Amino acid sequence: MTRSLYIRPIALAESPQSEEGQVVRLGGTMVWASRFAMIVRENGRIVSRQRCSVEEMPAALAGLSADLAAEGEMQWANLRKVHAPLDFAIKGGGTRTIRLEQPQVMGILNMTPDSFSDGGEFLDDPQIAGDHASAMLETGAAIVDVGGESTRPGAGAVWEGDELKRVVPMVEQLAAMGAAISIDTRRPAVMEASLQAGAHVINDVSALRYDPRSVELAAASGAPVVLMHAPGKADDLHSNGTYADVVLDVFDWLAARRDEVVAAGVAPEKIILDPGIGFGKSVAENLALMNGLPLFHALGQPLLVGASRKRMIGALSYEAQPHERLGGSIMLAVKAMEAGAHILRVHDVPETVQAVRVWRGLRDAALTDFSQLAD
Repeated sequence: MTRSLYIRPIALAESPQSEEGQVVRLGGTMVWASRFAMIVRENGRIVSRQRCSVEEMPAALAGLSADLAAEGEMQWANLRKVHAPLDFAIKGGGTRTIRLEQPQVMGILNMTPDSFSDGGEFLDDPQIAGDHASAMLETGAAIVDVGGESTRPGAGAVWEGDELKRVVPMVEQLAAMGAAISIDTRRPAVMEASLQAGAHVINDVSALRYDPRSVELAAASGAPVVLMHAPGKADDLHSNGTYADVVLDVFDWLAARRDEVVAAGVAPEKIILDPGIGFGKSVAENLALMNGLPLFHALGQPLLVGASRKRMIGALSYEAQPHERLGGSIMLAVKAMEAGAHILRVHDVPETVQAVRVWRGLRDAALTDFSQLAD
């Protein structure tokens, strides 16, 4: 019999004082949770669900069976974990620090001919691509994510040499701008060349499964790495999307993969997790994942959410095409912010940065509103 535990935040507060301090700060962000569901599964089936407040949690943890007690204590600590900033050395000298107490925007730069949203827009003209990247940085992107291979459903594999030609010159150009750079790739040779060219983060949609050499390279590099959930094997990430409970199943998968990567030598503090919105999941499953995002803080890693322009938005809005999905993308970005996501991977940087700034203003106002404490 396999038993699993999940401590899922189910009530969020706009400030600690709104709950008279009886809250948990999720993942060191400006999001607070006041009530939780303690869920137990046996062989993939939920067998118990206990609701409790912050005050009630010590007793609930003490009441866990021996096989779940350590996991419960770890998840409770992870929910409250404050993550260190990301510090990147910049070519030419200096460092760039990205703090994670508020959402940070990662701008997408697709150097591909066939990405679902903007394929081919930047591939043939380095000047246009460079200008777009510069504009993302100027309007508030904390990181630029450079990719040379489409991972949309049905996309063909790219020859490693072509991927290198697409991304390395752009990484070099961004490095000269002093940017923080993420390389979106599954191939260790592309990871290595990009890191040498000035990239700082490895963003692998296969969670370092596509090539076994990737884990060794990631460990040796010391670079932060994004591990994304996808149900399929490394060469077909969208297949085998069958779930008993998509939120809990993705949680288990990410926990297992994180542990495998740590065992292979990657430092735990270098791992960022991504639930993989849109990868091998139905519209209903993607919606469930977005609603379940607060749970993933129990894994104890910074969270990245990439829902920008995804098909689920079109499915909910009369099949709007990717370039017509700004409103839905902003809504999902706000949903991720409300759940305490640390990094938002988006196409529409200026609009998302504006949404983040307004959201931050609302949080600051709630924190300085002491009217609820008056006699």
